[in-house]
Amino acid sequence: MDWYPLRLTTPVKQHVFGGRAIPDQLGRGGLPEGPVAETWEVSDVDGDGARIGNGPLAGRPLRQLTLEHPEELVGRGRHGTRFPLLTKFIDGHRPLPVHLHPDDTAAREREGEPNGKTEAWHILDAPPGTVAYAGVLPGVDRARLRQTLLDQDFEAVLRRLPVRPGDTLYVPAGTLHRFGPDTLVYEIEQTSDLQQHAMRHRMEDGSALDEAEWRANIEALLAEWRPDARPDFHPGLRLPSPDGATGRMLCAGPYFALERWRVGAQTPAPLVRPFDTALVLSNAGPAVTVAYGAGSETLGRAETLLLPAALGRVEIHGPADVLLGHLPDLDRDVRAPLLAAGHDPAAIAALGEGLD
Repeated sequence: MDWYPLRLTTPVKQHVFGGRAIPDQLGRGGLPEGPVAETWEVSDVDGDGARIGNGPLAGRPLRQLTLEHPEELVGRGRHGTRFPLLTKFIDGHRPLPVHLHPDDTAAREREGEPNGKTEAWHILDAPPGTVAYAGVLPGVDRARLRQTLLDQDFEAVLRRLPVRPGDTLYVPAGTLHRFGPDTLVYEIEQTSDLQQHAMRHRMEDGSALDEAEWRANIEALLAEWRPDARPDFHPGLRLPSPDGATGRMLCAGPYFALERWRVGAQTPAPLVRPFDTALVLSNAGPAVTVAYGAGSETLGRAETLLLPAALGRVEIHGPADVLLGHLPDLDRDVRAPLLAAGHDPAAIAALGEGLD
């Protein structure tokens, strides 16, 4: 097969916490009127799976390609029943629900799903003074957390973290969390939509839950809660940067890594990126040209390309401000380049999980 950059259909979620920042601030076109909470840039979630939108593979489900061509699409040795990365732009115009996602064990044993959801948020924009919540304060046990959730007194137990544009929070599965209001995020995560909410209303439309359903949700949340998860925001670590491009490793762990690269208008050479696993390329800046072996694609503002592993190499021509999500070999793709750039092991370990 002659592989090429894949444009995917994009599920749009119009949950009540959304606003208009994704079309109005990021410049994403083609979105519906009304609140836009999330655009699912790459998704193989049941019921919200993407299809290929361009080229000879147009109309094929992403899952079909994942199953039929795992090594060419996802990467050598990467075999699974779903494409492993889910990426989103999220507009937390209003606060998101207080919620958590199960880990892999809880997802299999309690939900009958193949994996849970560890995620990371990269902050694209937020006003000064914005805070997010991630993890509980030391000393909070299950009984206290249950009562606090029933009282809806979240600030009594949740850790408040200052939010700054450019920072990233790696959120292990099982971590109680929320962000918003007025917080614009790029999110990368495992392919899953499993979650447990503590709120008395549905996040989709704001309608009230009855008492029994709400209390059952809290018990399910407590069963999947990891009390020791207390992540912190990280500014990322500088990567070795060829030919005038500047890059930062934003987060990394067993399930994904996320980088941000900028190429200036006066930089004569493109950013050349080799890869051997699927690469999710999302544009956080002006339109860019993405060149590959057989041609080139223009990637508009707040748009995404899925680059199959078989492509092996792309060039990104500036000016550019792009996010690159991938499936890392932690030693080769994270530790080695960051150690070469002069970062110490403790700083590298703070990027996520599995880097100790």
